Amino acid sequence: MFRKILIANRGEIALRILRACRELGVRAVVAYSERDRDSLPVRLADESICIGPAAISQSYLNIPNIVSAALVTDCEAIHPGYGFLSENPYVAEICDSYGLTFIGPPPAILEEMGSKARARYLMRQAGLPVLPGSEEPVASVVEARELAAAIGYPVLVKAVNGGGGKGMRLVHNDAEMLRLYPLAQVESETAFGRSELYVEKCLTGARHIEIQILADSAGRVIHLGERECSLQRRHQKILEETPSPAVSETLRNELGQAAVSGARAIQYAGVGTFEFLVDSDARFYFIEMNMRIQVEHPITEMVTGVDIAKWQIRLASGEPLGLAQEDVRMNGHAIECRINAEDPERAFLPDIGTIREYVPCGGPGIRVESHLYPGYQLAPEYDSLLAKVIAWGGTRHEAILRMDRALDELVLNGVKTTRPFHQRLLKDAAFLNGRTNINLVESYL
Repeated sequence: MFRKILIANRGEIALRILRACRELGVRAVVAYSERDRDSLPVRLADESICIGPAAISQSYLNIPNIVSAALVTDCEAIHPGYGFLSENPYVAEICDSYGLTFIGPPPAILEEMGSKARARYLMRQAGLPVLPGSEEPVASVVEARELAAAIGYPVLVKAVNGGGGKGMRLVHNDAEMLRLYPLAQVESETAFGRSELYVEKCLTGARHIEIQILADSAGRVIHLGERECSLQRRHQKILEETPSPAVSETLRNELGQAAVSGARAIQYAGVGTFEFLVDSDARFYFIEMNMRIQVEHPITEMVTGVDIAKWQIRLASGEPLGLAQEDVRMNGHAIECRINAEDPERAFLPDIGTIREYVPCGGPGIRVESHLYPGYQLAPEYDSLLAKVIAWGGTRHEAILRMDRALDELVLNGVKTTRPFHQRLLKDAAFLNGRTNINLVESYL
């Protein structure tokens, strides 16, 4: 096990990793920007070190500063959390060259699976079903139109090195392709430093289902069941639950085995998530792999009792996977609501300000992950996620009732948040009946 880890992230995920380190007996150094000097992770860390000004490019994306911070604080590993540098092969390569462990897969796997087009090819070779689309990045809007015509509209134009819904556009016809393709290129270049795009058939009305996997360096791989992630706006998740109300035991096993096979095919080690689209006939298609811890990992922890954050660190340190597939049991139901500083009445426009009051909700079956405190100032440079409210119940119905009660109890004043939207969504007939799909939120709006 590591002696000391640098946490190269901020907000609730930095706090989650810090707590995992404490429970493993590992000292943690929190790297922070000048804007985050008074943040909760910094206050609670064993040590902290400033890595630059507020601008992300000069702090949380500043690779030389982050690696230097790890070295001067005598850390053995860097934990990137999610977002920022979590799937950057160059960072993993630099860590290797300086004798640091990157808590994630090795550079070669990050490079291969980080390219969405390449990942599709590798998973098709491993026997996983893949949606029709481009085998390689498309060279131009002309090529994109030709491919879209061949596979049929609607299609998604997606950033090859993308994630989080950035650099992605839904295209219904040639005219839209001419308009949206360059927009996706610009967004991809801005967010990921590369403008390459690929084209993929869009399944309207499908569900977004993901499978959590754990794998060690000896080739042992297990899955922890599925997460229903269909409730999204602008291709970004807002509510997740497990198990999915539409996934049967048979389909769960098929999805799990596909994810395990895919992980073994690329000799993956660590925690990861295989993402699939599932159509109305229960046919599923691989779309991408996330090679990091997910925002929504707590719902899987609540239902399985497996601490994914701690296992990520253990596996990176070289420990063998101490779980077999038969050890995994799904108990009850869990839902996560992402509380963002956004105004649902104004198309989820981000809001900034000072948190005047904050009292997290609690009670039976409730878990809150947040870095907030009264007086906390939101910064325009960073993500709008304020808190994750997780509700567990013995049944889906109980989990929904608990979530509704928890959101009602939550005290969070000072900025507009998505809480009212979640409260309405929890009472929506389609959601209550489990009839969710990737288009539901947009149609609801």
